Amino acid sequence: MREFAELATQVMARCETLGTLSQDPTCLDRRYLTEQHRLTNQLASGWMIEAGMTTWQDAVGNIWGRYTSSVPNAPRLILGSHLDTVPNGGKYDGMLGVIAAISLVAMFDGTQTKFPFNIDIVGFCDEEGTRFGTTLLGSRALTGKWQDQWRFLKDENGMSLEQAMTDFGLSFDAVNSAAISRTDILGYLELHIEQGPVLEQENLPVGVVSAIAGAKRFNFTVEGMAGHAGTVPMSMRKDALCASAEMLLAVEAISLQRPGVVATVGKIENAPNGVNVISGRTRFSLDIRSEDNDLRDSVLAEILQKFDDIAKARQITLSREQTHSAPAVHCDPHLKQALIRGVEESEILPRVLASGAGHDAMAIADICPVAMLFTRCKGGISHHPAESITLDDVAASLSVLYKTISKLQHA
Repeated sequence: MREFAELATQVMARCETLGTLSQDPTCLDRRYLTEQHRLTNQLASGWMIEAGMTTWQDAVGNIWGRYTSSVPNAPRLILGSHLDTVPNGGKYDGMLGVIAAISLVAMFDGTQTKFPFNIDIVGFCDEEGTRFGTTLLGSRALTGKWQDQWRFLKDENGMSLEQAMTDFGLSFDAVNSAAISRTDILGYLELHIEQGPVLEQENLPVGVVSAIAGAKRFNFTVEGMAGHAGTVPMSMRKDALCASAEMLLAVEAISLQRPGVVATVGKIENAPNGVNVISGRTRFSLDIRSEDNDLRDSVLAEILQKFDDIAKARQITLSREQTHSAPAVHCDPHLKQALIRGVEESEILPRVLASGAGHDAMAIADICPVAMLFTRCKGGISHHPAESITLDDVAASLSVLYKTISKLQHA
């Protein structure tokens, strides 16, 4: 990895620089169509030009760079990730994948290495969905799946997406021009921090992603009967909070018995929420994920049946609303194997693992083969200022990508 150590130092330094571009002076918070988004694109574009690339900003606000092939009308290999953050986010989520790709291309340019394909780097403008509440706006624009009703989405200050684009110098009605042709794309590779503890637990610097988990989300409402905490006998109560507690524990118990599925209740509201009042109504969320859609759905059916059984036994009313559904996305076998070979040639034990978090690769999979490489992240912490990666692990990631891309030209 020694030959990649200097490059890794540059990547870390540039991530630090991007970490200073925030709309909030107290933490890292960089959202779509803000002045910080504009400055980030300008900075990334400058680094791309230094690396020997031509650059452009597309109609949705993604920043692009191209390292041109020596072959006329060559296809394109796309590398990238996102440059926006969550509020109070970390310095590496998304940014690592863009900055590392730029530094790699600089290495190729320095040695005058050319490929039978163009290398395109994209810094996606909105993966997190923090400002307007809809994720993957930047990458979904490339797939031609931009939705007209999104023009009415509003941020916390009441500004619409359409107006924010106009203020940024873009046009909502022109976004379809950001869509790219499926016919000339070799594939999409995304480097990303793991956002989980597996690689750290196994003492490995990198891992190859098998699939991005598909998720379903629900909101549940449990209706019981509020009453006086001192006067209603225990046997006569219809306590919504106790029923919900039993349901929450059932989610945990059922999921523990079914490896390959994770299910989470992350939000709960209780009413009247008084210290001396029996709960009359609770609301809670459910997020269930797996890289196997059928397995996820079978576990979900078991959970829902258990909820119904609890509601019947406790004589309470249960209703549900589905708020999200996304299928699992499996990485392309050819590109995945190329990454595995890159790991092996970097003298690292290959580890294949699923991603429980969503990524831009989920959207791009609609138009081309995709694959992902994870970099170990301390404690698996992400979406938090404590995100931490090491110089050595970045060097290992660069080595794997370098060897993978170099091998693709002979594939």
